[in-house]
Amino acid sequence: MLRAVLVLLIVLALALTAAWLPYRLWLPAYPVPPRAEGELRVHFLSVGQGDCTLVEFPSGTVFLIDGGDGSFEHDNLIVRYLKGVAPTSLIVAATHTDRDHVGGLAEVLRVFRAEKAYLPAAEGTGDYARFLEAAAQSGCARAPLTQGACFLDGSGAYMVCLSPAAAGDGGNEDAATFYLAYEGVRMLLCADASAEQEAALLSEFKEERTVNGFAVDLAAVDVLKVAHHGAADATSEAWLKTVRPREAVISCGAGNTYGHPAGETLERLDACGARVLRTDACGNVVVSVKDGAYTVSPEKG
Repeated sequence: MLRAVLVLLIVLALALTAAWLPYRLWLPAYPVPPRAEGELRVHFLSVGQGDCTLVEFPSGTVFLIDGGDGSFEHDNLIVRYLKGVAPTSLIVAATHTDRDHVGGLAEVLRVFRAEKAYLPAAEGTGDYARFLEAAAQSGCARAPLTQGACFLDGSGAYMVCLSPAAAGDGGNEDAATFYLAYEGVRMLLCADASAEQEAALLSEFKEERTVNGFAVDLAAVDVLKVAHHGAADATSEAWLKTVRPREAVISCGAGNTYGHPAGETLERLDACGARVLRTDACGNVVVSVKDGAYTVSPEKG
């Protein structure tokens, strides 16, 4: 009888511990190579038909943009990857409220302490509501994700949000676009922007200008994270005529039912001379910037 009681108490203790301490704390770190002094890295994680981009600044601060679809496998990858890069501080941002972008962010906030969370909408349902609740419970600072939200690293690297101009309901038409610059290398990180949003950005940034004191120039960027998983209704010819990326990264799932990336999108990227890297084929894709040059390292192929 006493033995049964002890077993029951141990089981209850383990259950209570699991409730307060997420089991993913014990997951092994992903084998991420050490970052060199002065190096900036952008990690495009392979999270199926979802988005998760991890910007690792030279200071050690990590800016996590989106958190995949919340599946068991992808949550494990994101947590392990964050453990692998071991950020000195963490900022999280949801580009919009779709599950394939916010599904894993609540779990990230359960496992890691974030300094700040950028929110595309004040309220929502499902996975986004869970993210809002996790952000509130974590005690991190919270701010709306609109044009002008920015981060300046001590290295001089900076990232600035270009859209949306004002807070909306968090749908695709309000999805955020980020501009990242370091040592002359420039990147555009698009979420689920449409061709209409691209046209609006081209109109607003038709010439180099500043946003909150940060220079933004859309002409001839080095790396483009392609919008909406390579859907046909984005990455327009007009957009590519200005942006002219050397590298184009597409986050998409193998054999997805949406047919992403669309054939016409791939044709437009090929016509502008961009090298295309797809997470369904390449796995995680890492872009490294150091000493004014960049390298691209796909996990596979």
